[in-house]
Amino acid sequence: MADQKEMREVYVETLMSLVEEGKDIIVLEADLMRATGTTAFAKKYPERAINVGVAEADLVGVASGLSAGGKIPFAATFGCFASRRAYDQFFLSANYAHLNVKLVGTDPGVTAAYNGGTHMPFEDLTLMRVIPNLTIAEPPDAASLAAVTRIAAETDGCFYLRLQRKAAPQIYPDDETFELGRAKVLRRGKDVTLVALGTVMVNEALKAAASLAEEGIEATVIDAIWLAPLDEATILANSPSGRIVTCENHRVTGALGSAVAELIAEKAPGMRLARIGVAANLFGEVGTLEWLAERFELTAPHIAEAARKLMW
Repeated sequence: MADQKEMREVYVETLMSLVEEGKDIIVLEADLMRATGTTAFAKKYPERAINVGVAEADLVGVASGLSAGGKIPFAATFGCFASRRAYDQFFLSANYAHLNVKLVGTDPGVTAAYNGGTHMPFEDLTLMRVIPNLTIAEPPDAASLAAVTRIAAETDGCFYLRLQRKAAPQIYPDDETFELGRAKVLRRGKDVTLVALGTVMVNEALKAAASLAEEGIEATVIDAIWLAPLDEATILANSPSGRIVTCENHRVTGALGSAVAELIAEKAPGMRLARIGVAANLFGEVGTLEWLAERFELTAPHIAEAARKLMW
């Protein structure tokens, strides 16, 4: 399907709608309002927008203080900074304190593109996944992003939201309904199950399923949406073949692949698993999104090949 409006635009429009509905939302940035697109929010609600400057730890600290005062803070910065640079503050000041901070990590994985390896978070989900009770989501398109942002605002507790800033292909209709912790089955097949997370990998998984169908291999495609809580029931119920390929725009260790591996080991030890993600020994690089996806073997042909190997 065609690309929709930029994801960051959808994020900001949703936040403005929530304010209009009476939600006490404060938007915080670390000198990246133009990058995140929140300048529009700041112009409309200047009293609800705070730029702390290039100080990501302060970003989370201020957000935590606002949450303690009853506000609903949405704090955004590049995913590399939201995770690695402000991790202790998010862990202790927000999560350990049982507050209500919504942390948004933009440019996840290879979508950082020309910002290169220093700004390319392949480990943010691994770090976030070990925080107790943290809700983690990576919606793949505009409709799911709007819904997840709304769910975050309406649900008490800390969230980590992975946000691709640029436009994304449409997967869901605008009126699709979403629930916290519930995955979506996008395609059903009897031979192998592809479990994908995020814009890049959900679309690549759908392409892989289409190419496999031409060979007579029918693949189920599941959009996980939520890494935590992971929808274990949907994954197990829609894996009749006992073959699963996880697909993530992230290092292959510690996030979706690891979560599904743990699920299989504990609840379905007879299943077979292949993991598509960035190799554990690699750092990010500079390039186009398309080049980087191929460089790190995140594309549909790599997913399809992993599925074929599980068939042998």
